[in-house]
Order: sequence, then structure tokens, then C-alpha cells
Amino acid sequence: MANLTLYELEGCPYCAKVKTKLADLELEYDSVMVSRSHGERTEVEEVSGQTGVPVLVDEEHGVEGMPESDDIVEYLEETYGNAS
Repeated sequence: MANLTLYELEGCPYCAKVKTKLADLELEYDSVMVSRSHGERTEVEEVSGQTGVPVLVDEEHGVEGMPESDDIVEYLEETYGNAS
């Protein structure tokens, strides 16, 4: 089972794109909702070095904090897309 964590913000269209890909691939993940205020996003900054979301953590594959929705979707497709 995948050990994925997604840092996201409610109503974020980029986060929704990643969540759609996770659902398409039937991947389970933990969701961590972040504050609307970038200054209060210390947890996501610690894992990714920046405060934007979405950020994906995939401990199983050594991904400690991948930003950018397009990169995450591509990564998920490449890593998990052929598994099913």
C-alpha cells in the first residue's frame, strides 16, 4: 500500500488536479490541510522548502516534498500508473 501524504488547501484547483489523479489511480493517501496564510504553513515548508501547495510526500519512494501539481501528476502516473 502506498504511503502518500498530500499537503493541500481547500478550494485549491491545483490540489484538486492532484486529488483527481490520486482517485484515478485508486491510491490511498493522507491529506494534510494547510492554512490559507502562507506564513502559517511551517509544516509544508519543512517538507518542501516552500509554502505553496499541493506538495506530495511519498516515503516509500524517497520523495520528501514534491511541489507543483503538474510534476506531481506526472510522477504519480509514472510511478503508479502501470501498477493496476
